[in-house]
Amino acid sequence: MEQVKDKSNNNESTTMMKAIRQHEFGGPEVLLYEDAPMPKVSQGEVRVRVHAIGLNPPDWYLRDGYKALPPEWQPKVDFPMTLGTDISGVVDAVADDVTAFNIGDEVYSMVRFPTGMMGDSKAYAEYITVPVSEVALKPAGIDHVHAAGAPMSLLTAWQFMIEVGHNEPNPLQPNPHVPVPLKGKKVLVNGAGGGVGHFAVQLAKWMGAHVTAVASGKHEAFLRDLGVDEFIDYTKTAAEDVVRDVDLVIDGVGGPSSDRFLCTIKHGGALFPIFPLGFSGGEEAEKRGVTVSATQVRSSGAQLAELAFLLNNGTIRVAIDSIFPLADARKSHERAAKGNIQGKIILTVA
Repeated sequence: MEQVKDKSNNNESTTMMKAIRQHEFGGPEVLLYEDAPMPKVSQGEVRVRVHAIGLNPPDWYLRDGYKALPPEWQPKVDFPMTLGTDISGVVDAVADDVTAFNIGDEVYSMVRFPTGMMGDSKAYAEYITVPVSEVALKPAGIDHVHAAGAPMSLLTAWQFMIEVGHNEPNPLQPNPHVPVPLKGKKVLVNGAGGGVGHFAVQLAKWMGAHVTAVASGKHEAFLRDLGVDEFIDYTKTAAEDVVRDVDLVIDGVGGPSSDRFLCTIKHGGALFPIFPLGFSGGEEAEKRGVTVSATQVRSSGAQLAELAFLLNNGTIRVAIDSIFPLADARKSHERAAKGNIQGKIILTVA
């Protein structure tokens, strides 16, 4: 890509930065804290000095080489590779064709997703370049740690439940994903304590739905504080055994087990599995008159700008599970592997 003159206040004499890179697929041990070239802005980009990074499941899926996918779908990447998409930080350089942002602006973003999902987003680093269409001003009422926890998980919930926000073909199904009206509806959120789940709960309540949250007992007080109407501890009770006639199930866990929720949904209702791969209940869903739909979350600076208002005034809160310095990215992935995450795991950059 053509490099262009930038309007930074320094001569960019420093060409190296610290980043987390991996030279092979594997477990958390492959994540190495090392020197990497500092990126330079190209047309239509800003460069951000990163203050905080939010972790997401695609990070550990890619770190491991997407082993759960069929071999023909597994990524071919160029090593060394840097993971990550979600950042909050301060603009330190802008391309000469950029007028919407200035040096010193505090911003947040989900960077190059899904286009860069094979390691081209590069968020686990001190600096990152971001297309201006994917960046928004950080909500002034929250810090960088909480802002970094929002982008992918909140955009996922928003695009599944409120507004898709783009016309790109849906790679997950032949028909477009269409959110359903939520006001006055009964909504069940599975995996309600996790990254996407805790945002789905809040958006459903904001839109006027009656919300049942399914999570482990550890999360009950947390989720009731977010306003859920009913709580089911899945370690004691299977939701599919006790719930009926809901209008929408948001399955924040997804996968092959999503079909167990079909019996909880009324005729004309919908099931939205956040992770739809492996779902095999299509025939039963058709018999029950249930729409099963998913979509691929996509970067959107415009939607992040819209969501900044809800984050700033406290309508939507970002829960933080744990915080690690960038150098300890390995430990952050070890935490993720233990599961039962409440909210988001964050890396901070000194």
